[in-house]
Amino acid sequence: MSDPRRRLPSMDSLLKRPDVGAWIDRYGRETVKDALGRGLDGARARSGEGRDRLAEILSAAEGDLAARARPSLQSALNGTGVVLHTNLGRAPLAEEARNAQAEAAGYGNVEFALETGRRGSRYDHCADLLCELTGAGAAIVTNNNAAAVSLVVNEIARDRDVLVSRGELVEIGGTFRIPDVVARSGGRLREVGTTNRTRVADYEAAIGEGTGLILRVHPSNYRVEGFAARPPLETLAALARDRGIPLAHDLGSGLLDGDLLPGFPSGPTVRGSLAAGVDLATWSGDKLLGGPQAGIIAGDPALIARLRRNPLLRAFRVDKTTLAALEATLMLYRDPDLAARRIPALRMLREPVEAVEARAAAVRFEAPAGSGAQVSVTRTEAMVGGGAFPGFAIPSAGWIVTGVDVDRLAAACRAGDPPLIGRIERAAFMVDVRTLPDGDAARAADVLRRALVRTAGGEGA
Repeated sequence: MSDPRRRLPSMDSLLKRPDVGAWIDRYGRETVKDALGRGLDGARARSGEGRDRLAEILSAAEGDLAARARPSLQSALNGTGVVLHTNLGRAPLAEEARNAQAEAAGYGNVEFALETGRRGSRYDHCADLLCELTGAGAAIVTNNNAAAVSLVVNEIARDRDVLVSRGELVEIGGTFRIPDVVARSGGRLREVGTTNRTRVADYEAAIGEGTGLILRVHPSNYRVEGFAARPPLETLAALARDRGIPLAHDLGSGLLDGDLLPGFPSGPTVRGSLAAGVDLATWSGDKLLGGPQAGIIAGDPALIARLRRNPLLRAFRVDKTTLAALEATLMLYRDPDLAARRIPALRMLREPVEAVEARAAAVRFEAPAGSGAQVSVTRTEAMVGGGAFPGFAIPSAGWIVTGVDVDRLAAACRAGDPPLIGRIERAAFMVDVRTLPDGDAARAADVLRRALVRTAGGEGA
């Protein structure tokens, strides 16, 4: 009897097939050749008559190519109810920002002055807009807020003391700690006051010849309540000004103005901080601002000019597509009502709970037969996320699924196309519709329905 493996097609014949030619155009010849080789190896390992070896090889290669082409970074549906979800990319960009990124992906005047035809600076982009919106004298953009704080410390207080209240020595996600940032940036941390109470007199007593900077840090991801106090920003700014020491304020999430989020707890804002007299304010671009990941520094023109000359800025420089998205986002803030409508993070945070509940109910959702699941629309609580407004719950609504193995259901949703990320709470799987804007609610319902079928072992997944 002849060996079935001898009847396998040759690599050369496979590469000449029209359908394989289409794969080569999409994936590249060497990638396709490798996938076909794997398919041939698999067919050789499986002997037996009556098999369509060609179809088997092509099917295996096609599956291999599809798996290789699947990006590790995928678009996902956020059903967690956390608007600025750090693990899901924080603020989703406005349509204007996405379009601007796509436009900037080609050639552009990122470091070219169109007026003179000479080399320009990427740090000129967004600077005027930031000054217009915040009242600052100058501004500069880095790749994130940690870089912004590090740059400020390195330029202004290298080998000098940085005064920070003990109650503000924060750690945020990814083990980002203020003491470590100060030390790695070349400053000497000088702790002031106590964990729960720091007075302006504590700062005054700590100031000496070696003092280079007073750093105020907003503890955005926790709250100190009860017997607690710290000096008003205006008082601290007056002390810094009187003693000739720069005052920097790390606002973290960086809300431009409190009026943008009516009904939310009061907290520091960029405009308020600069109006209070701080020399430099730093904040994130991808949190409450609703833009791309960036670190923004605004304030005194002389200090900003020094930051622009610091060699570290090249390591912290921002990409052209980020600048484009940030500029498009900032332009929306020229009209606060427009910003509230067009910037997804603001729109989601401001949406009335009744509207969220109506959107959840508008998606006609029935659990698949045989799944054993019960699905209902219910009120729930969402969160801001991104370290903003800790402990503040936003009334929200979504779907609650019971009667199933919630861990298996959550895993099946994460394996969906696109992945749907929900949360498990009180032995139920919950999908919060507040963080599913526009048409995402209907897409999420479809992913959830398919996941329930797979979880129940039914057909049609």
